[in-house]
Amino acid sequence: MERRQTKRFLMLFMLVVLISALGVGCSKTSKEAEGVSSLTLGLLPSIDAIPFMIAHEQGFDKKHGVNLDIQTFKSAKDRDVAFQANKLDGISADLIAIAIYNEAGLDVKVTSTTFGEFDLLTGNDEIKEVKDLKGKSVILSKNTSTEYTVATMLKKAGLTEEDITVTEVPQIPTRLELLKNNKADAAILPEPFVTMGRSAGLRVLSSTKDAGVNPFVLAFPQSIIDTKEKAIQAMYAAYDEAVTYMKSHEQSEYIDLIIKEVGYPETLKDDIIVPDYLPSNQVNVQEVEAAFTWAREKGLLSKNISPEEVISDVAFKK
Repeated sequence: MERRQTKRFLMLFMLVVLISALGVGCSKTSKEAEGVSSLTLGLLPSIDAIPFMIAHEQGFDKKHGVNLDIQTFKSAKDRDVAFQANKLDGISADLIAIAIYNEAGLDVKVTSTTFGEFDLLTGNDEIKEVKDLKGKSVILSKNTSTEYTVATMLKKAGLTEEDITVTEVPQIPTRLELLKNNKADAAILPEPFVTMGRSAGLRVLSSTKDAGVNPFVLAFPQSIIDTKEKAIQAMYAAYDEAVTYMKSHEQSEYIDLIIKEVGYPETLKDDIIVPDYLPSNQVNVQEVEAAFTWAREKGLLSKNISPEEVISDVAFKK
């Protein structure tokens, strides 16, 4: 009797497994029939993520044949851990990260620029401009575009990295809190933390725009570009439609999404300035050369890699 019940249980179990497998197969077939593939993007909570979030929230991604699975990270190092574990297809990155990836033997390509910005903030009344940072402490994340940006700002002010004391803090929210509590003289931050810092009485000394650098890029491994070319092109079509949407709609219509996803406090709703985004465009070769030169000087890049070797035209094929 017991043997018969066991056999019956096993048969029922196998039937359930079979039905589940058929269900998954039908679901997959249905999804493929719809022509919707998926891309997992690893983004940092900053302004360059906004068009991608709008594209997904408004359904522009699925309209163009791709489902954007957007994951946000509080630091570049957290993003890199997920990326190296193959949990992400593409990432919002920077040119220093691209140099490091390729130095490590990872074939990672830049597919476009993104619309980012870093600002250098201070709460020290003695510091009026960048040159006043000599002998002062600055919070940043080493071996990243934040350090590269600060180095460029210092160079324009006639200083070097040796003229400051660096406090390394990878976590972006922590940088702001330390600066607000006078634990350092300056810190390099992206939005929304710049707006949050200003509201707390901090001042902006310089920005990536002031320094003439734009290290912000979107990147994919070549293996993903080879297998998901159409999905990447669909993502950029959705991105461009999101840019058009923001230009033709009042900020009030999508500001709540930005507050939720990027992390602005609700109290600063009226202080948020959404950039005048441009459609997707390719990275400037000179930008790559400048970033790679700095990476070589820091010992982060030893390979003889040209800008052309790390740039993919997948999104801009005619």
